[in-house]
Amino acid sequence: QVQLVESGGGLVQPGGSLRLSCAASGFTFNIYSMAWVRQVPGKGFEWVSDINGGGDITRYADSVKGRFTISRDNAKKILYLQMNSLKPEDTALYYCASTSNEYRGQGTQVTISS
Repeated sequence: QVQLVESGGGLVQPGGSLRLSCAASGFTFNIYSMAWVRQVPGKGFEWVSDINGGGDITRYADSVKGRFTISRDNAKKILYLQMNSLKPEDTALYYCASTSNEYRGQGTQVTISS
């Protein structure tokens, strides 16, 4: 059974940091490129970042470039998103997903507010 379980979301003030984690199971994690996407209520999904299976190629949306860092630990089957200098517009439900769109987690809420 495939599972992607996100954690690490929460409420932080603008300028703060959070580290999201996504624990994977039930599939061969290290051969899949993985992504973080986010969704604001009433809006569509926004791609945030992705990383290839080996972890050496990463891409970022312009809106998060220089503030967010995606990484993965294939031995532990965990995907990470380090988020720094958070802004109110980063508030969203964050999901991890395979870039193939086969798998997606249930999401973790990130709220940036003073």
